[in-house]
Amino acid sequence: MAVFDLPGWTGLAPALILAATALVLFVVDSISPRSTNRAVLAGISVTGALASLAVAVWFIAAGVGQSGLEGLGVIELFDGGAEFAGGSQFVVDQMALYFMIIVAVVTALVSVASYDYMDGHTYQAEYYSLMILAATGMSLMAAANSLVTIFIALELASLPSYALVAILKDNRGSVEASLKYFLIGALSSAIMVYGISLIYGATGSLQLDAIASELAAADADDYAYDGILGLGILMLIGGFAFKTASVPFHFWAPEAYEGAPAPISAFLSSASKAAGFVIAFRVFTTAFPLEVTAGLIGIDWTWAFIILAIVTMTVGNFAAATQDTVKRMLAYSSIGHAGYALIGLAGLTVDGGELVMGAAMMHLLVYGFMNTGAFLFVALAEYWGVGRTFEDYNGLATQAPVACFALGIFMFSLAGIPPLGGFWSKYFLFTGAIGVGSTAMLVVAAALVVNSALSLYYYSRLVKAVWIEDPLVDRDALTQPTGLYAAIVFAAVMTVVLLPAFGPVSETAIEAAAAVI
Repeated sequence: MAVFDLPGWTGLAPALILAATALVLFVVDSISPRSTNRAVLAGISVTGALASLAVAVWFIAAGVGQSGLEGLGVIELFDGGAEFAGGSQFVVDQMALYFMIIVAVVTALVSVASYDYMDGHTYQAEYYSLMILAATGMSLMAAANSLVTIFIALELASLPSYALVAILKDNRGSVEASLKYFLIGALSSAIMVYGISLIYGATGSLQLDAIASELAAADADDYAYDGILGLGILMLIGGFAFKTASVPFHFWAPEAYEGAPAPISAFLSSASKAAGFVIAFRVFTTAFPLEVTAGLIGIDWTWAFIILAIVTMTVGNFAAATQDTVKRMLAYSSIGHAGYALIGLAGLTVDGGELVMGAAMMHLLVYGFMNTGAFLFVALAEYWGVGRTFEDYNGLATQAPVACFALGIFMFSLAGIPPLGGFWSKYFLFTGAIGVGSTAMLVVAAALVVNSALSLYYYSRLVKAVWIEDPLVDRDALTQPTGLYAAIVFAAVMTVVLLPAFGPVSETAIEAAAAVI
């Protein structure tokens, strides 16, 4: 029996709360455009993100989105009718709520940290408004169930992100990074929307379930659009690869993350990456069933993700190991972690693959805390005026032991050192890849182990700098900004606390993956 009775549209409440928060920020800015009251702006942003988080957690706890549950099951919204090839445009299931939680958590952490980081900067109301609008798009991406709504939500997340990277208008690196990000993003959007048009031409449908039904009803011997469909799927993969910063569409990430304000780098590398993966998971599990699609186009699309996973994690980790600046190292590290998450799609089989896809979802949740915390430490260093290179971080632990201890947790968890959360998510990815049983997935599992071992080199290099090396110059006493410290400490605590909580997390992730598959 349902715990509560609400209209169907309230299933999108986590995203709608974020949209309402952005509107409130616009109103506050329009009433007092010359005011830069950081406490009010950050408070509104944090309150909206936490409210979205609370509702998403409440929905999951109440059973919203669980398949087969009486009263509260999967919520389907906005039947498109003939104009949009029928079917629901949004679907609120466990996977949608799971990723809405990730987006809300990262948004709240970044909003808290931005209270101190944005001190003295102009365009503060615009900064928070754009961030919440981008978060709204990411939450809608989690629930999008049509190629049209996926593309619109993707653009709602992307357009504010371009502006956020360039928010430091007096910083040439920030503006240059935004321009590169925009140009590559526009190209990838064009590729993706052209792929969508090809898929629509081949199937006559845009809604994901309807596409799957059309393909299932097609006769492989008489199907005349196999080439168009195959090219459309390939273009969709290219669009998703850009959003997740996967090779070879990764070139924007190091530039954008290095030029953007560090909290925005955390936001884009964690929340945006999770949003990119949720639409990839939903599209390729719902719209393009493996056996049917392979029979029509003659190619198993998991091979594309197997190659992407191996190449992305290898390129990301080897590039990170050669960097001299901390922020750029973390940027390439995020590319490597995109390769780990791609295992979730590479390991799908005709019989299922919920374990490996659930493991990828677990990794993205843990990654949301440890990667966001790592970038927020960089934001703290920028707030102190510390330089960009590893040597500039030398000896910071003598003046900021709490923050540097948290940094150690983030680095070792990102590397996959037990017993931190990053180890367990990689362990489940490894066992899931091994469990598939194919030779290709054994190679993927081996690449995961080798790249994790390599990552320990450059992660421990930063820990060594702050804890062991002597500082190159004498520093004045370092301040302890409340917002940045609170966000960093909370992210570190959650990275550790996820260890005993990994049972419920893994259960929720695997159940959500199984329901979609």
